[in-house]
Amino acid sequence: MAGEWTTLPLEDCMAAIIDYRGKSPEKTTFGVPLVTAKIVKGGRIEKPEEFIAEADFDDWMRRGMPKPGDIVMTTEAPLGEVAQLDGRKVALAQRVITLRGKPDVLDNTFLKFLLQSNPVQEELRSRGTGTTVVGIRQSELRKVSLTLPPLAEQKAIAAVLGALDDKIELNQRMNATLETMARALFQSWFVDFDPVRAKLDGRKPGGLDETTAALFPATFQDSEAGHIPKSWTVGKVGDLATLNRGAVNPGDFPTEAFDHFSLPAFDNGRTPKPELGSAIMSNKFTVTPNSVLLSKLNPHIPRIWLPDLHASRRSVCSTEFMVACSKPGVSREYLFSLFTSSAFASIYGTLVTGTTGSHQRIRPESVLDMKIVIPSPSLIRAFTDIVKPMFDRINRNTEQSRTLATLRDTLLPKLLSGELKTKNIADFSAKSKKETHG
Repeated sequence: MAGEWTTLPLEDCMAAIIDYRGKSPEKTTFGVPLVTAKIVKGGRIEKPEEFIAEADFDDWMRRGMPKPGDIVMTTEAPLGEVAQLDGRKVALAQRVITLRGKPDVLDNTFLKFLLQSNPVQEELRSRGTGTTVVGIRQSELRKVSLTLPPLAEQKAIAAVLGALDDKIELNQRMNATLETMARALFQSWFVDFDPVRAKLDGRKPGGLDETTAALFPATFQDSEAGHIPKSWTVGKVGDLATLNRGAVNPGDFPTEAFDHFSLPAFDNGRTPKPELGSAIMSNKFTVTPNSVLLSKLNPHIPRIWLPDLHASRRSVCSTEFMVACSKPGVSREYLFSLFTSSAFASIYGTLVTGTTGSHQRIRPESVLDMKIVIPSPSLIRAFTDIVKPMFDRINRNTEQSRTLATLRDTLLPKLLSGELKTKNIADFSAKSKKETHG
């Protein structure tokens, strides 16, 4: 390690440590987003689900107002997740602490990556208390050791790692936008029947070329599902998909690499985990190219996956997933859009068995029997032609983000230990890419 690096207790590096305690304000459905411990994950803040009223903001944040660039860290349930605040106005909940480095000692963005490093994470856990739920008191947090290079090197390291994080974040935002577009198109065509209503009113369907518009009828018909477009039918999910129950025990192939689609992998960025068969001991379903994965467990947490299969590795998934395979004339993109639609979700959640929140499951046969409105095959093809490039782009972005995250996680300990200098990054990156693709 370079001689000019120093090791200091965290409290000596801080311009501010703000702990938000006391009785939380009443939650609202809108207002100032509340950053809770459960949405601080993987170096970023996920979409807030809770809010407080504007009128309560100043009083709740009286202990200290967060500033853009501040680092927030969870102190319990879970311990040690971090993120950096941008310029958006947010309120910080209990179990989330604000850290602000001294400007002449510690760069805040560097601090974000330093807190995520293995040595600091291990020290946080060692100073924590509790067995089922591990937390850390502020008195112990202040003693955590931080090893710091000169400020200029901190900023250079933060710039390198931050650029990778920014690209990953951009990919995630782009994917969210593309998914929203595909979902909105499905809703418009197959749930709200907007093109049919437009033609019924004598209007030209918005945003459609003449060929596509001609695929929609101009009238409705009565059915057991209510008014549906003329010539469409009421059927079942089983008319569009089958369930693949083919299984394999990867443990029988201990040296073979599999792509493992699991519930934790879905929750951690929707990227399958490459694993040797020896590490996957129980039976798994095989994942086929025309499939969509639909979680049976706890449907209030939607886990619906359009898998991107590796060209040279077999793919397997947890038996907590159903492997729904599209029938001829039906695309998996259409199936995925059906499964992620609000109309499907409103029925899917009613099919659960089990009484406790952690053990509620869906019976696969109940899914196949679900009543749905089925459009013409030509409309399914037209929809697929529009959304397939979107989903292909999402999968490319996800794969790129996985590569960038691997590079970031490889660089992180080397940069934070001084083993690798920022000036050598270009050579290291070129070598890593060659090893990855060669």
